[in-house]
Amino acid sequence: MKTRTTHKAVLAAAVATAALGFTAAAFAQASDTVGGTTTDTTSAGNVNGGGMPQIQQQGDISYVSGGVGSDESAALKRAEHQWPLALRFTGPGADYLADVHVRIVGPHDADVLKADARGPYMLVKLPPGRYTVHARYKDDDETREVTVGKKAGARADFHWNTQ
Repeated sequence: MKTRTTHKAVLAAAVATAALGFTAAAFAQASDTVGGTTTDTTSAGNVNGGGMPQIQQQGDISYVSGGVGSDESAALKRAEHQWPLALRFTGPGADYLADVHVRIVGPHDADVLKADARGPYMLVKLPPGRYTVHARYKDDDETREVTVGKKAGARADFHWNTQ
């Protein structure tokens, strides 16, 4: 009798462990973020690979920003042609900038994305349409009108002469 109870306990533990594993896998697949969590902003261990920063999700919009290090910078430059909109932020002497506040406004003045660029490059997946990109570095605002087509390739460069 004791052996039968022990076997049942072992079987129950194995079933619970397997169920927990399936639940974790299903949760990972259901996540809106590709390449990791939105709180992990490093590229270490990123399934995007090649130094690409973590892809973030805000509503239906995916975006990635970074490029401070040479690996991230090269990865973002290579990926530009796969994203509908590429943004670049530079300062005096073509210095690359980070911590740029980005707001993308779509049709009917609706905010589509509000995010901070973690480096000089930001790639954004937007549906085709006309958008206004507002970028603020320190206290200086710049605005660009962009048209995103069905194919990737829209680009907006922002340059500030302030330090």
